[in-house]
Amino acid sequence: MKFKVWSKRNVIVILAMVALAALIITPVAAKGFVHAPVIVVDGVDYFMAGAPDGPNGATDIPGHSWIQTGPDRVIGKHVNTGPFGAPSWWTSDAPDGELLFKVNGIIDTWSPEKAAAYAEMGFVHYHELVNVETGKKHPTKVVWLKHTARTSFFFDGGPHPELAHYVTPGVDFNFIPNGMMPYDPNE
Repeated sequence: MKFKVWSKRNVIVILAMVALAALIITPVAAKGFVHAPVIVVDGVDYFMAGAPDGPNGATDIPGHSWIQTGPDRVIGKHVNTGPFGAPSWWTSDAPDGELLFKVNGIIDTWSPEKAAAYAEMGFVHYHELVNVETGKKHPTKVVWLKHTARTSFFFDGGPHPELAHYVTPGVDFNFIPNGMMPYDPNE
């Protein structure tokens, strides 16, 4: 049986890759999921638009917590809790605080072509970003969101109870589907 002897160069490359991965992953993982985090977009600090129920009045989508995983990516958890801790706000079918969705987000501009392409991948909802300093919406970018359900429930609450529907495990293609509506930062 022959064993391949690793060269010094191979060992150094592998160690460098492990060190680089640790430098990237450790700060993200150390912060953990946070409600109303600062999201940096093109060097500027933003919050998700929503209720001012985060630390020091920071805004966010009720029941969501996030980690920014790259310059144009966020991942989140969506639990059954509303603004300012309102219990079982998103669905009457699950206990308060229960994990309803895993959320993937892509920070990008809106266009009809992008809306169609993102919708095919399950990103049927976008959310606005609000400048931390000025309170104004980002002039061109939104966060495209894909909600992947962890369990089955009747989605009958939240900000749009008129969009109630049954949810089963997997991508929810009916999650507040505003993706085809043009983004206007002045609205």
